[in-house]
Amino acid sequence: MTENKIELKSVCDLLGLKFFIPSYQRGYRWNDQQVEDLLNDINDFRPESVNNSDEGTWYCLQPLVVKKVKRSDSHCDEANEEENWYEVIDGQQRLTTIYLIIHYFNEMWNGKRKTTLPTISYATRNDSYYFLRSLEIDEAQEAVTPGKEFREYIDYFYMKQAYSTIHKWACKQGDNFDNNDFQSKFIHRTKVIWYETIDEDPIKVFTRLNIGKISLTNAELIKALFMNRSNFRVSDVNHLKLRQQEISSEWDNIEYTLQNDEFWLFLNEKGYSRPTRIDFIFDLICEHNELTLCEEKYCQIGSDDYRTFRYFYEYFNSAQSDIEKCWNEVKAYFQTFKEWYDDLELYHYVGYLIIYGHTISDLVAEWNNAIDKASFVKSLKQMVKAEIDKCPGIDFQYNVDGSNKGRSKPILLFHNIQTIVNQNKNNLDNSKYQIGVFYKFPFHLYKIESWDVEHINSNTTNEEDDTMTQEQWLLNVYLSAENKIQSKIIDFFAKDSEEQRNKLFDEIKKHFHQAENWTPEEKNKIWNYTLLDSSTNRSYGNALFSGKRRVIIGKDKGVKISIPRFTRDRRLEFTAESKAESCFVPPCTKQVFMKYYSAIMTDANYWTKEIDAEGYLRDIKECINKLDN
Repeated sequence: MTENKIELKSVCDLLGLKFFIPSYQRGYRWNDQQVEDLLNDINDFRPESVNNSDEGTWYCLQPLVVKKVKRSDSHCDEANEEENWYEVIDGQQRLTTIYLIIHYFNEMWNGKRKTTLPTISYATRNDSYYFLRSLEIDEAQEAVTPGKEFREYIDYFYMKQAYSTIHKWACKQGDNFDNNDFQSKFIHRTKVIWYETIDEDPIKVFTRLNIGKISLTNAELIKALFMNRSNFRVSDVNHLKLRQQEISSEWDNIEYTLQNDEFWLFLNEKGYSRPTRIDFIFDLICEHNELTLCEEKYCQIGSDDYRTFRYFYEYFNSAQSDIEKCWNEVKAYFQTFKEWYDDLELYHYVGYLIIYGHTISDLVAEWNNAIDKASFVKSLKQMVKAEIDKCPGIDFQYNVDGSNKGRSKPILLFHNIQTIVNQNKNNLDNSKYQIGVFYKFPFHLYKIESWDVEHINSNTTNEEDDTMTQEQWLLNVYLSAENKIQSKIIDFFAKDSEEQRNKLFDEIKKHFHQAENWTPEEKNKIWNYTLLDSSTNRSYGNALFSGKRRVIIGKDKGVKISIPRFTRDRRLEFTAESKAESCFVPPCTKQVFMKYYSAIMTDANYWTKEIDAEGYLRDIKECINKLDN
């Protein structure tokens, strides 16, 4: 049974191997900085011991993806039989640089005891093999020169430049530079992730890794370990194939679920850049050493991007290796996340805590230590309460400075969360309701969009003494006004004189409830705050409560609401509606503008203190008190 091979090879293991760089690869292009970074990393690396054994720590390079092929050695003068070569699908830039470093130290430091070089043949520049071997330092001209004449190619320019960079770097190290130590670390303590593919079409693999900019992920490398038959304790071929297919199918199901943003952004923040998301679970297993890798090996796996792969690699190469135990750990993490996601109470408390910095690792540890679900929920509530307690006191007395309103964001978000939890609990007690009617707060939308705390009643004075505010107020009351008042409103828009407009406005206002006077301190309490996304906030600016209400209703309907205006010929004109950027409105924000918390229905044009704001504040406090139950 032929399968992909994955292992760690030291640079020493590459010596003497034959590599072929196919024509679909671009030429060598590493710049000075890339070469220097590699040299500095090797030089700064401090292994636990420096010898020729595999024990101790080591420095790891990124993957070298190859495919074994049969071909003749085109560099021999006489005909020869086909030999084993490795077609380099990904990693030829690193491989060529490794060659240049070994070649440089052979020529400048090693005398007669030269290190064996790998063979590298390039399909597009057949004499690149000779060019690389002939590079030397001309001390007199302080330049890199090939030992004979070659045609000028851009590949050769970069190869010469890299060789020169190696020389300049070595010269800068000074008298304290121990070249033997450096070479030992480079040859024996530097490893590559060797990925030998059996794919019949290496160009397809190359396209995915390079043209598509999809790197070989930890998950893909780890999957090769899981699919390696030598890691199974099964001798029957048919049983082995079946188990491989089962694990592969379960793997795909986990990845498919994690690719759903509703599920993924419940657990994570936006901005995850890896193409596969199951890496997330492998990282957690590695972080907690769930496979109980011995301390010595665990300390050797390093801290770079491929740390997690090396963790699993070391595990599968240990005496304790058990693929069923390993896969069960993966499934256990996934099943835990799935249970949290599907539970209407756990989902909301876990999602809230993750937003405010609690790690998945800590929550999983709490889950594993809990006696049952009820005790876990109690722990979650205590953690949520701790987050609430970090906010200003329960009396919500804020500073006058409106810029501090963001401090109430955890409370406002929690108010939405607990409101939904309360509603779901009530529905659970009603046998008529099926699970499909239950509502879950869309954490994915909350994280994707930009949300902040905004004033319900405008934070400006807004005495309705400027033309724009007067026009807005009149448009809001027009449709509900008596015919006589509607005629006066139309007259207002027809007046050219500001004095006439002000006089008519004062006359119209006498027929309606007058706005309350809010002090700056009152406007900067939580009873006047709600959650809004930035696009909606920009759309209504410093509007009256009724204007904001109209925009919120439109957003909830999925449209940018039509804003009416009066024309000079006294017609009420509505602009065309357009699709809203987003139609998600947090439930408590919607309820604020629907006057949901008010004991009686007050004037829809205003957010009142004694009726609306007090009722809203009372509901927030009641939700917080639920954490103690």
